Amino acid sequence: MALKSGIHYGRVKIMLSSNDKEIIDELRKIQKSRDCWKNNIDFVADKLNEIYSVEVKAKALWVIGEIGLIYPEKVKEYIDVIVGYIEDEHPKLRERSVNALGRIGRADKNLIIPYMDKLMKTREDDMEKVRLAFVWACENIATNAPELFCEKLELFKDMFSDPGEKVRIEAPEMFRVVGKRKPECVRPYLKKLEYIAKNDKHPIVRIHSRGAVRITKDALKKDNA
Repeated sequence: MALKSGIHYGRVKIMLSSNDKEIIDELRKIQKSRDCWKNNIDFVADKLNEIYSVEVKAKALWVIGEIGLIYPEKVKEYIDVIVGYIEDEHPKLRERSVNALGRIGRADKNLIIPYMDKLMKTREDDMEKVRLAFVWACENIATNAPELFCEKLELFKDMFSDPGEKVRIEAPEMFRVVGKRKPECVRPYLKKLEYIAKNDKHPIVRIHSRGAVRITKDALKKDNA
């Protein structure tokens, strides 16, 4: 009988087999040692195979996303596998799939452009953590490719009223990221952001909204200088 150990996901403690624990420990070691990433991509990607547990696959998705941020071309062949988890029945795998696409897309937008429609649909996921991962992933991609979101900002404005507090906190940050690089795209949303900055009940939402307004206005001034 395999020994069990525990890993926490939020408030839930998942029991791991001894084999799972060994694999996750190895994945953690790889994650912490960038010098070995190139030589271990196949090892990490192999752990996305269906034969592994949800916990192992979740960790592998996280690690391969981090590797993809530095070596996007090296993970290119595994992107279809990563995207395959975007509709998985397990919310943790959906969340981690979205996270990974965000990191890879930050490094090379062309690798994730074919999957943008699927990525955008995750904003409608029933789980708050997946919707939060969606915003976070889009911020990552927009850091170097804000043009991909100029015509999609209305969708992020709708997330100002998301039922999830963490999503509402993060949504204004998307306007800050885009506003810094493509301020004209954010200009139509400044009044809404200013209103939220003054009136939202959550202090961090107000802070993030003020930041988006300030960054966008500063960028507009520079463009018009």
